[in-house]
Amino acid sequence: MAKSSKRSLAFAAALAVVCGAAAAQTDTLKKVKESGSISVGVRDASGAMSFTLGPNRYTGFHVEICERIIADIRKAVQLDRIGVRYQLVTPQNRIPLVQNGTVDIECGTTTNNAARQKEVAFAPTLYVEGVRIAVKATSGITRPAQLAGKTVAATTGSTSVPALRKLKREGANGIEEVLAKDNSEGFLLLEAGRAEGFVADGQILATLISKSKEPEKYRLLDQVLSVEPLAIMFRTGDPAFKKLVDDSVVALARSGEVARIYDKWFMQPIPPHNARVGLPANAMTKAGWADPTDKPMESYESH
Repeated sequence: MAKSSKRSLAFAAALAVVCGAAAAQTDTLKKVKESGSISVGVRDASGAMSFTLGPNRYTGFHVEICERIIADIRKAVQLDRIGVRYQLVTPQNRIPLVQNGTVDIECGTTTNNAARQKEVAFAPTLYVEGVRIAVKATSGITRPAQLAGKTVAATTGSTSVPALRKLKREGANGIEEVLAKDNSEGFLLLEAGRAEGFVADGQILATLISKSKEPEKYRLLDQVLSVEPLAIMFRTGDPAFKKLVDDSVVALARSGEVARIYDKWFMQPIPPHNARVGLPANAMTKAGWADPTDKPMESYESH
């Protein structure tokens, strides 16, 4: 055999080993079956989508959707039960933790966009959000342009940051940007008067306002700065796991069960203070239920 042929075979063999290792690393169903557990990425203050009720206790709309998915995973891998290990994630570390296998499925408030789809996979979207601005009701601010020259907060690592910077460039020059480590800190900046606006997903803002000591002191501006399809995230390159997750989510949407879950978290009183978010499902969210898809954010923005 020629040396070049031997080199080609050696390269092919090495490539097969690498590809096999990569496949093993992304075989989430096998990992769950062998370990008897699954790692779930959660947020502690992402509105009614994902929040904490105390040590190692998390709940919310996306968390409940993930619980339904995990029930289907349990059936698929034929286990009596699956242990759930919660992993608190932030906007800064959520994608790396999914990529490196620390988190098997992330159930927070992650926007599905084209750039992120190069790094991770997403389930079909069950919630389409708009980035909006919260202000104090007594501020006299009714339009984003009126924030020119004022201090406005956003959460580091979230898609609210580019939305705020776009506003600075195109409609409200001179905004002084202040970045919070999380949503709770961002709202606290508004509450304490250190910022005159807080930019975040509308449901996060509505939930924080509903849980505040005096909800009547705050209002949401009507203008939507950007459209954000929020979706459950997991590792790319794992077609079996993606199919199971996608099928589970699509079944919830087409059966109408997702509408009941939505009503539970956004229209009814929720823990820990039995406050009502009061945010009816918008037209884009309902369209997502009617035709569930994992298409990225840019597809929504084109409509």
